[in-house]
Amino acid sequence: MKLISWNVNGLRACMTKGFADFFKEIDADMFCIQETKLQPDQIDFAPEGYHCYWNSAVKKGYSGTALFSKTEPLSVTFGIAIPEHDTEGRVITAEYEDFYLVTVYTPNAQRELARLDYRMAWEDAFQAYVKELDAKKPVIVCGDLNVAHKEIDLKNPKSNVGNAGFSPQERAKMTEFLDKGFVDTFRYFYPDAEGRYSWWSYMFHAREKNAGWRIDYFLVSERLKDRLKESDILSDVMGSDHCPVLLSL
Repeated sequence: MKLISWNVNGLRACMTKGFADFFKEIDADMFCIQETKLQPDQIDFAPEGYHCYWNSAVKKGYSGTALFSKTEPLSVTFGIAIPEHDTEGRVITAEYEDFYLVTVYTPNAQRELARLDYRMAWEDAFQAYVKELDAKKPVIVCGDLNVAHKEIDLKNPKSNVGNAGFSPQERAKMTEFLDKGFVDTFRYFYPDAEGRYSWWSYMFHAREKNAGWRIDYFLVSERLKDRLKESDILSDVMGSDHCPVLLSL
């Protein structure tokens, strides 16, 4: 079973840069995207053989998630059932026979950590939500978690300490998440791999120089560890400031 997660930074723009070709070529069983930046009626994309689910932000052209699945889920829910967190289209949960799949676009703490307090409240609410699911059956969480967990996860850790995505508070929340019984699948396979990133700034030729951050993840419940086959970062795939990440079970 092959799963893909990709922050497309605007699906309509990504469509003009080869998204549909990559979608067809990779032939994933489940394909999750973040930052769709659209309402479903603003795009004509219904790939054959897939069940399609969209969760759009109330604010147009902002945030949003989508899920394309070859297998029809038993159920699909949008958001985490907390109104203050559910206006930005950040979460879709699909329930399958033996696991839940959650795609998430975690809020950015923003410049000078202007939204850090909200981000911390979100982290607590989202982690509690996932833990509740995990009590019923194993969970796969994928998406842009907007945090580089360890120094190895970004090119310039020293100059980024305290910046959004690498603040001590955000990194501690990621540690908390993993301590709740979840596995960072990429680090499970590649604990010491350096220079493997999933996001690059559009400024300063960052992607050419591979001055990036690893902020896109597949996390799984500990009890799925024996089903892990591969976790990878597809950094040669263009079309967004993020690249897709892959999980094989």
